[in-house]
This record gives sequence, C-alpha cells and structure tokens, in this order.
Amino acid sequence: MPHLTPATQSDATPGADWLDDILTKTSLPKAQNRVADVIVRNPQLASYAEIAEIALHADVNNSTVVRTAQSLGFQGWPDLQRELRSRYLAKISTEDTLVQHGEHRNPLQAALTRDIENLRLTLETNTSQDVEATIATLAAARSILVVAHGSYAAPAVVMSHLGATMGYPISLESRPGVHLATSTNTLGPGDVMVVINIWRSIGQQIVAAEAAHRAGATIIGISDMRRGRLADIAEHLLVVPSEGIGYFQSVTATTSVVYGLLAGMQAAHPERSLATLRRSQQLWKDLDIHLD
Repeated sequence: MPHLTPATQSDATPGADWLDDILTKTSLPKAQNRVADVIVRNPQLASYAEIAEIALHADVNNSTVVRTAQSLGFQGWPDLQRELRSRYLAKISTEDTLVQHGEHRNPLQAALTRDIENLRLTLETNTSQDVEATIATLAAARSILVVAHGSYAAPAVVMSHLGATMGYPISLESRPGVHLATSTNTLGPGDVMVVINIWRSIGQQIVAAEAAHRAGATIIGISDMRRGRLADIAEHLLVVPSEGIGYFQSVTATTSVVYGLLAGMQAAHPERSLATLRRSQQLWKDLDIHLD
C-alpha cells in the first residue's frame, strides 16, 4: 500500500464534487455523517486505508462505515473505496501518481499482481444478469458504435474489429472533434453506443454520448467509475477497476470484459457469426494476408 500522508482541509478537493452532490441528497445519521466527513476531508486516506482506519478517524465502528457506503448507494465499503480511489487517481497529477504507486523491484510481477486483483474485483462487481442484459442489447442493435480515446481505446479496437469479423454492424470512433460528431449524429432508436471511459472523463466523449442518448440511442458504459454523467445516461454500466502500477491505468480488466461480451454476442447469432467468419477466412486466403 502507498505511503499515506496526513490530509488537511485543502487536500479535500480531488474528486469530491460528485460525493458532495450525493451527500446533499442523502440524509445520514450523525455517526454516518462523521464517516462521510472523513472521506471528503481525507481523499487519499479514504482511497487506500483499511476500513478499521476509517472507523478510527470517524470514531465509529466498522459496521457504521459499511452502512454509510450502503446509504450512499454502494454495495459496501470496498465498492465505495474503489470509486474513491479511481477518482482520486484521476484528479492528482501524473507525477503524484508515480509517487503514489512507488517503485517496484519487479515491475512485471507487480503489474500482473495488480491486474489479477483488478480481474477479481471485476468479476465480483458485475453480476451475470448485468452482463447478459448488456449482451442482449448488443445482439439486438441495428448498429453499434464503440467510442474511446487515447491508449484506453485499445479494448475498443478489439471489440469493433472482432465484432465486425463475426458479422455485427459495429464500428469504432477513437478520433475527437468533427469525426466524433459525424459518427454520433447518425445514431438514433435501435442503435447502441458503447462508451469505454477509463481514468479521466473526456468531455467530448461524454457530450457525444449525451447527444446520442437524447436522439434515442442506447448507451452502454464500460468504466472504472460507478457514478457520474456517463452512469446517468447508461442503460447498462459495467464497472472495471483500472488501477495500474505506473502513471497510467490498466485496461486488462476492460479488455477481458470486452472478450466476454464478444463471446456472448457470438453465441447470440451463431449461424451468422460462423458464416461471416468463413467468408473472412476465405478473403484472408484470397488476399494472401498470412504468411502460412
């Protein structure tokens, strides 16, 4: 666990606005209010500390911390803490992120260990009903647009490429500005936009999703944050922990979720998928794509 430094009132700003909004709409008992105050005033502590340490700072027992998380709309303290940590890491500077994660004597082992934990949390966080409902929406879509930007577009590339290979009307938009506007402008009822939003929210991406939603398209969110503007408009939201070991987040869990969705999409239309795959393989051969 990273080194924790005492937080002051001025430290309480990273990512707290969303929580302030929840708190203004939620009436908490006095003990739970003390827990909420600790979380807001000490974002670094709340992002990494054990539940007993939060309870100690709030002068409550562990169960009160759990009940506070549930009162705020989360499954429990681990669920709330994942949200707090994702937002904390998204708000601090790149240099501070490196300091936060520290040095690693064996970076490969550290990266794999972190990703194993992210995968475990992804499996724990998303129910089979959530995933099945998401797959059903994708399988019934008139068209699918997958939107993501930067290095976090990698899972989107996988989804759009393999989805098209199995015959789905699916495309990728990883470019901002007029390209994103043009792709979004065609969406309406029956269409699906998949928004992969990891780490910091990109304004253009969220605004485009909101426009598509207003036009009648269905929004599927794949994100490391359970609350926010994307969650507000997403018919289906799959939560993927993304913490890495460097200044960048990990997309391993997100990519695994994409593979799971693709497998479900293939199973939803097996005959079409098989026929399209056969045609693709013949084209690969005709175009002499592969050396062997």
